[in-house]
Parts: sequence; structure tokens; C-alpha cells
Amino acid sequence: MIDSIESLEALYGTPKAPSIRKVADRMVPVYRRWIMASRFCALTTVGPEGTDGSPRGDDGPVVTEIDETTLAMPDWRGNNRMDSLRNIVRDPRVSLMFMVPGSTSVIRVNGTAQITADAQMLTRFERDGAHPRSAILIDITEIYFQCARAIMRARLWTAGDESEGLPSPGEILKDMTSGEVGGPEYDAEWPDHARKSMW
Repeated sequence: MIDSIESLEALYGTPKAPSIRKVADRMVPVYRRWIMASRFCALTTVGPEGTDGSPRGDDGPVVTEIDETTLAMPDWRGNNRMDSLRNIVRDPRVSLMFMVPGSTSVIRVNGTAQITADAQMLTRFERDGAHPRSAILIDITEIYFQCARAIMRARLWTAGDESEGLPSPGEILKDMTSGEVGGPEYDAEWPDHARKSMW
């Protein structure tokens, strides 16, 4: 097992100049254009119990730029587990991976975050009279684009629908609860429930 930085560096060598020079510490124009085109990102947090990865999506930009070093992300309705929010309260370190359908690039943002329930801030995200209960404010430490090979290898946007035969959420719930909840009824009701509770 590799258990030292020295061993890692001996195995991989040092990064080439473009890997270092592509990094920004704020929302420069080229990264701003990219992030504002993204309706989806993965939010990663860390807390005493471990790490958490949470998908975040919106019908427009998934984040709003407050200033060149600060992004805001509304916490729209979800499952109320609050895993990411609990982690941020206890450890502010966060990472975000922004994706745009069709692009093999991923834009990564690392920084620290805090949670606000300030009414004026939440009004910025109003949808048909609905507001998020809170918003995550991200203080940017670094922004850079990720090598495209992972998405190219996975054929993420070109492989077509490969979901046939996968267990549905209802099936998973039924299995995990020994039949107490879930099943076909859950799957049949979920789309309408989601549409009515999107915001």
C-alpha cells in the first residue's frame, strides 16, 4: 500500500504546467461563463461521521454569483436528511463539480461554506412564490477544469439510456425495509409528488 506523499510522487511524477496554471482563486470570465451554464453539480462535504456527496440541480444556473469570490446555492426541497448541511455547520470545507450536458469538461470549485436563512438572500431564489429554507454560501478557494478523460471513458453523454433493468427507488425501499414501504405504488406516485413539490 502507498502510505506517503513521497511514494505517490515517485509513482506519478509532478504535474505539468497547464495543470497548475489553469487554477483561479475567483470567478474569472472564462470560468464564470461555464459555471453559469451549469444546471447541475455534485456538492461534497466532510463531517465527523465522514464524507457526503449530494447532487444539486436547478432549472437555471445551479448557483448564483454574489461576488467574484462568493457563490450562493439554494437548498431546495429534498429528503430532509440534511447530511450536507449538518457537515457544513461542523466543518466548512466543500467541493463542487459543475457539469453541463454534452460537455466532457467538469469545472471544480473548492472552498468553504456557511448556511444562511436570511430572508433577503432567500428572496433571490423565489420560484412561483416559493423560497428555499436556506442557502449555502460558498467562499471560493480555487476553480479549475478537470481533465475530460473520465467522462470520455464513461461515454456519459453519448452512451444512451442504460437504465433498463436497474432497481427502481420503490424496489430499493421495499428491499431495504423488508417490504414495509416502497414497491410499485411508491414508483407510481413519485413522479406526480415530485412535480408538485419541486420548489
